[in-house]
Amino acid sequence: MPDNQPTRDISELGYEECRDELIEVVQALEQGGLDLDASLQLWERGEKLAKRCEEHLAGARKRVEDALAVDDAEGDPGQG
Repeated sequence: MPDNQPTRDISELGYEECRDELIEVVQALEQGGLDLDASLQLWERGEKLAKRCEEHLAGARKRVEDALAVDDAEGDPGQG
């Protein structure tokens, strides 16, 4: 994650943006060379990004499940 980029609020990021930034965070941490405070800040940002990715995926999973449930209800002749 380049230092010259302003840090965007995680709630504004889509899934792909969160995932891509999380990859950058992991790579920066794996490279090392950061002081403890910078490493901790990056790690904390990574945790928040990972949580946001999980939220996006849970929302997508719910949408798929809801769509499948509607399809099942419409295709079942025993239902209303």
